[in-house]
Amino acid sequence: MGEALTHFPANAAIEDIHAQLRERGVVIVEGLLEPSLLARFNAELDPIVEATGDGRPLSSEVFEHFMGKHTTHFSGVAGRSRVFAEEVLPNPLLCGLADLVLLPHCVNYRLNVAHVLDRGPGSVDQLLHRDEDVWPHMPHPRPDMQVASVIALEDFTAENGATRVIPGSHRWDRQRRPEPDEAVAAVMPAGSAVVYLGSTLHGGGPNTTQDQRRRGMHFSFTLGWLRTEENTYLTTPIEWARSLPVRSQELLGYRVHDAIAVGGGTLGLVNTNDPIDLLASGEL
Repeated sequence: MGEALTHFPANAAIEDIHAQLRERGVVIVEGLLEPSLLARFNAELDPIVEATGDGRPLSSEVFEHFMGKHTTHFSGVAGRSRVFAEEVLPNPLLCGLADLVLLPHCVNYRLNVAHVLDRGPGSVDQLLHRDEDVWPHMPHPRPDMQVASVIALEDFTAENGATRVIPGSHRWDRQRRPEPDEAVAAVMPAGSAVVYLGSTLHGGGPNTTQDQRRRGMHFSFTLGWLRTEENTYLTTPIEWARSLPVRSQELLGYRVHDAIAVGGGTLGLVNTNDPIDLLASGEL
């Protein structure tokens, strides 16, 4: 097995967490979601998980293989869970890390995807991958494009499918292939998160239990000028978005990416206006 992952409490100095994230490409933050918030979030998710079921048909056989037939999964969480949209999405620690990693390369960042994955018994190793490879046309060397996390909504153990990560792989040559013993299981209690860069290799672990499910949520931010993995404008009804706090609206992409002050242009306009202002005025 690879080296053990470094754990920090959620109240640790963000500079220390950021330094470890930079050094190893991955860190575990314990207590990211306090118990009552976690309970309320799971209560909102329970009926969605039950209604979705395992092996949901997808538009691509590649996606179906990647997700796994024993996994219940759904995205669009910002438009289905008020707890997520109002309290988890603008998490101060995750946003603080995104400030440090992403803002040197953009004016603002936004939600890339929020995806619940409830892995059941029989789930096998997911392909180790880099999340930033959804943007294959970005040349190397490239800026940091993503800060990602998998939040443990239940305890993550080596047996029930804890996410596997490869510390240091964010610095590898892209031709290097991981050895099986380099992967480390992100074992952590419910409410914790394994936070990693988009360039860090990782994947879901095998669930070898007979009767335990492992619920987690992949949740990531990306540069405000990139096309996101999830189309949040379609997965979040406009009536719902209109009722959210301004910070949540910004993180869903309703604030324009205004780079005029640094010699660029403005992205995301609606009739040459900032859509976040149009939401506030009722014109959207």
